[in-house]
Amino acid sequence: MSSLSNYLRTNRKRASLSQEEVAFLLGINGPNKAAKVCRDENFAREPTLQTALAYEAIYGRPVRELFAGEYQRIEQDVAARAKILAHRQDRKPNQKRHQTLAQLILRHVKSTV
Repeated sequence: MSSLSNYLRTNRKRASLSQEEVAFLLGINGPNKAAKVCRDENFAREPTLQTALAYEAIYGRPVRELFAGEYQRIEQDVAARAKILAHRQDRKPNQKRHQTLAQLILRHVKSTV
């Protein structure tokens, strides 16, 4: 199942807020402030970490849920790189490192099932 890149519009509508009101809450000033929220909602730009955290504060949902599609894509990429690291030969085997990489890989496998 594939997720939308983000669920900003859905959460804004649930909160009965306009794009302009969300822009104000985000601290965006000037004319066309609603356009910046529109670009975030329509996947036309990636918000900064500060803006993503502000969306979390506004909607009361974790960033990984608000940007579920992006999170899934990034999680896949991290798991793929973890597999590569797990198969590399270590000069000094490290059990903790092995556990960390195995957990990253397993988390991704569980989320795709």
